[in-house]
Amino acid sequence: MDIKTNSLFAQMQSMSLQATGNKLPAVGGDMSGVNPVGKINGSSDSFGNLLTDALKTVNELQQDTGAKKMAFEMGDRNVTLAEVMVASSKSGIALDATVQVRNKLVEAYKEIMSMPV
Repeated sequence: MDIKTNSLFAQMQSMSLQATGNKLPAVGGDMSGVNPVGKINGSSDSFGNLLTDALKTVNELQQDTGAKKMAFEMGDRNVTLAEVMVASSKSGIALDATVQVRNKLVEAYKEIMSMPV
């Protein structure tokens, strides 16, 4: 799984900016951190596309893990037990995170649906 740390850090910063009203804490009157447009995410991708890409990535990790397990079980000398275990851990963590995101989305949906109109 290729985690882009710069992208992750930028998303965390944008969420922080959103929570503080689109302004960085002013240090010495410096206004360079102010976001005048109010645009939080410069991405043109929709939420659905991002979710689809994330699910595809999790699926690819699962398939890669399965292929490595099969190769190791068949006696392929190019695949080590360590590689199989790392791939298995990556895919397990990705699947757990996906399930947690799904649970939060279902919880949010239920909360929205129970709101009086």
